[in-house]
Amino acid sequence: MELRHTWTILRRYWLLALIPAVLVLVAGLATWRPAPTVYNAGVRFLVGQPPGAAAAEFDEQRYYNWLSSEYIVNGLTDWIRGGNFAAAVSRRLAAQGIDAPAGLIQGGLAVDNARSMLTVSLTAGDPALLTQMLGSVVTVLTEDNAAALPQLGGERAVLIQLDEPVVNAIAPGLRSQLDLPLRVALALAAGLGLALLAHYIDPTVRDRAELERLRLPVMAEIPKQK
Repeated sequence: MELRHTWTILRRYWLLALIPAVLVLVAGLATWRPAPTVYNAGVRFLVGQPPGAAAAEFDEQRYYNWLSSEYIVNGLTDWIRGGNFAAAVSRRLAAQGIDAPAGLIQGGLAVDNARSMLTVSLTAGDPALLTQMLGSVVTVLTEDNAAALPQLGGERAVLIQLDEPVVNAIAPGLRSQLDLPLRVALALAAGLGLALLAHYIDPTVRDRAELERLRLPVMAEIPKQK
């Protein structure tokens, strides 16, 4: 199909091509709501174990203390990513009269580790609730980690908090900003498809070129009145 012929079709069925896009745009504007503000806060920990008495005399003992710190960080990371940690935080909050389901906590938790440093962040829609949840996360992580690390023989891992958590608002993502334009673009593409389909099933012969493409002889042509 020639480009000029396609343009002729679109000029003929332009209204049909625009209807889906207009409907989607009107519905999108009528139901549009600003994206809710989301808040995030994080805290970093330096993880380790106090050196034993022999560490003052043997450098090898100090080396194993540093190496064990990296293993402890890996174990704590796995614990935080699991459901038991979120459940423990939820129970601690419930004891304070704060309703925060474990699924809500786990869905907002993010954790990363590098050698002996552990980074924990939490995301929520309520800054006050976020502060309370992150406080319980820190408490559970520092006070209840012995049960998650049986290799320590019942001892708690030593976590040194490096900074105080600061609550920050997170800007809406690019996806939420492009949602309506993408839907309108898809509706416009669907409208163009409808226009081409309408031309395909239309049996009307509208000009001389169409007859010539059908290899039919043209006896005469009545021009359009301007």
